[in-house]
Amino acid sequence: MNAKIVTVRPELPTDTLQRLPNFVGISEATAGAAGLSMNLVVIPPAGEAEPHLHLGFETAIYLLKGRVETRYGENLRHSVINSEGDFIFIPPGVPHQPRNLSDTEPALAIVARNNANEQETVQLYRPDGSESVDQDASS
Repeated sequence: MNAKIVTVRPELPTDTLQRLPNFVGISEATAGAAGLSMNLVVIPPAGEAEPHLHLGFETAIYLLKGRVETRYGENLRHSVINSEGDFIFIPPGVPHQPRNLSDTEPALAIVARNNANEQETVQLYRPDGSESVDQDASS
């Protein structure tokens, strides 16, 4: 067996369509993963992600630090507030937009998805009722 354990220590955040600093931990590119990704996401003070959805894969989040409101669903009409220590599950295809409720401290979350190239299937979402916008993760 030629399998080996891989350690990843990201030094710099990557840009994402969601427009949040994302420290890529485990992915196909960093660790050779075939079916999952795991990242550290930072939501700056009073910051929020672009409304978006993930087609065809689930998202699991562990909120390490902070309080985050996530608007979700059709036209982002639903809302949930989570605090550090919460585990959060987002089913495939659910539009959502997390927002840091602190004006002074960043929120930190470990985000795992069952897709090793998760940015390739991110779609921006227009909450005004128009269709979601298919975006290429490389743009």
